[in-house]
Amino acid sequence: MDESKIQIRRREQDEQATQKRAQVLGLQYIDMREVEQSLPLIRDMLTVEEMKQWRMVPLLHGGGSEPYQFGVTSSTPRSVIDEIRAKYDVEGQRTLFSLISHSAYRAMMLRFDPPKKVVYDDIEVAADEQATGEMVARVSEILNGVGSDDVFNYLVSQADRLGASDIHVENQRDTIRIRMRIDGTLHEVAHLRKDRYRVIMATISSHANVSTAANTPQSGHMQQEIFADGASHILNLRVETVPTVYGQDVVMRLFNFDESLLQLDLLGLQPRERAEIDEVISHPRGMVLMVGPTGSGKSTTLYSMLNALNNVERKIITLEDPVEYSIGGVTQIPIDTTRGGSFAEGLRSVLRLDPDVVMVGEIRDQETARTAIQASITGHLVLSSFHANTSAAAFSRMIDLIGVNPIFSSAIRLVIAQRLVRRLHDDTKESYKPDKATRQWLKDVLHDLPDHIDKPNLDEAVLYRPVSSEDAPFGYKGRTVIMEQMVVTDEIQQFLRGDVSDVHTEAIEAAAKKGGMVTLLQAGVLAALKGETSLEEVNRVI
Repeated sequence: MDESKIQIRRREQDEQATQKRAQVLGLQYIDMREVEQSLPLIRDMLTVEEMKQWRMVPLLHGGGSEPYQFGVTSSTPRSVIDEIRAKYDVEGQRTLFSLISHSAYRAMMLRFDPPKKVVYDDIEVAADEQATGEMVARVSEILNGVGSDDVFNYLVSQADRLGASDIHVENQRDTIRIRMRIDGTLHEVAHLRKDRYRVIMATISSHANVSTAANTPQSGHMQQEIFADGASHILNLRVETVPTVYGQDVVMRLFNFDESLLQLDLLGLQPRERAEIDEVISHPRGMVLMVGPTGSGKSTTLYSMLNALNNVERKIITLEDPVEYSIGGVTQIPIDTTRGGSFAEGLRSVLRLDPDVVMVGEIRDQETARTAIQASITGHLVLSSFHANTSAAAFSRMIDLIGVNPIFSSAIRLVIAQRLVRRLHDDTKESYKPDKATRQWLKDVLHDLPDHIDKPNLDEAVLYRPVSSEDAPFGYKGRTVIMEQMVVTDEIQQFLRGDVSDVHTEAIEAAAKKGGMVTLLQAGVLAALKGETSLEEVNRVI
């Protein structure tokens, strides 16, 4: 994996988002990349504790005709800015506040308050079985000889460096196996001695507030600051534990805390897909459902929609189990369903606060479904996730939950099914001509594409396969979104109104395709024909 390119891309996205935010807030924007490592540090205007608490740094020590200048972030409280202005704006002095990115703030704080550094060999994934075995042995030796916090910090920082979505700690008869899911595929990284079990669980329990002695599944969450290449960023980790024959297995899911990356523009959506989302969420009421299995990117898409809606004119409230990303300007409420919390009860409570937009983490039961739909027809835009394979299956399940009801027929406006597939590495992918049987299969899948989609010439179709390289051992690098969007038209509403007697998934999907929907499989095949992914990857995931 090319870490420097990942860091550069993250930083560029952060700066672009900050520049846009500065325009909204009416502040001057400063790109600190050229000076953040050389700017003289001013230590007598704010303490390190104040800089950490208020998420701001001093940039210029004023006096005489020179203004005082501070770099503030989107997390800096407005009250603090007013207090500092009152303190320094005396006797003709001026105080300037300029918006800097969170990356710039963290880079400056690394100079004001440098962390203690521990250096380990990096974990590398490889397609070669022997190289993988040697790497696993080397990492295992390192982790079997260090302290508990070092094991945890090393695994989390390496998972972030490799772009892993989760870390699996699995108890076996004689060892503890550590695996990481990278681009949707699990890779073995270490085997630890059984005596390391208590060491690892002690750290996880203290960080995520889960019990080491529990004999039932548990959920927890925590944050971890990651230092890399002279900068830092914060990860949110969701921790799930389950008791097994040999001890508690743990899965830690990693979420990048950087809200600047939660942008619809960064999801790689097709113009048609983006236009449909923009049109639906621009309305003041209605419901949008995201469906798909765990790890398909539903939360990221929902949070990106929230970010697009987030401004001073809207009140946005979320109900989540747990809160995965923290977004400034949004009221986020954790719902602990393991201790009796209920999405339906929480939703009824927050509706009294007169929100414009509500996000419900997941619709799991009839009560939550009915409450959410009732909210969506009484002047609220409701976003939520739902477990189903396709948008038509989700709509069918929703009818099973709430029943046929004409009042609710106009509530659900958009259902999105989503998957993540591995993206082919552009520098190494290899083109090939599919055989006759594959071409026929492609024609069968794409024969009923809607008219607004340009139909490829499948007789001249070219597909692509992954080729291993040092930069991408498996021929893939990163993942891309495959999306199926069912806009709820009048034809789809008929199923909810009871106008159609034959209510099942296939009938709903047929009506949606007639209305212009591109199915998940069709979207995946089109992505393969564009060279974004391979046909094998599409079939594996979809």
